[in-house]
Amino acid sequence: MIDLKKTTAPVNTVTLNKNQVDAPTDNIYEAISIISKRATQINSEIKKELLEKLDEFATYNDSLDEIFENKEQIEVSKFYEKLPKPHALAVQEWLEDKIYYRNTQSEE
Repeated sequence: MIDLKKTTAPVNTVTLNKNQVDAPTDNIYEAISIISKRATQINSEIKKELLEKLDEFATYNDSLDEIFENKEQIEVSKFYEKLPKPHALAVQEWLEDKIYYRNTQSEE
């Protein structure tokens, strides 16, 4: 699991050196594919974690007319809104060589 409080991934768009991105695979398309798959995994992890935290504060009511604003839910949501996007987290992991990958075609 990712420690979202300690991440150094940028929140804004940054320009990357193509040679750094494709260095581990020598193929930019393969590198982007791996990063994309990791970003999907990160997105799922963050979504699951967010829903679990919001569920802790959920108040169930039979009446749909009343909407309760829970301060804790708002704070949790704001924290997750300010996080770097999953693709930025995945790129950061890739550049720090923290993503394990293997080419199954070359193993055959």
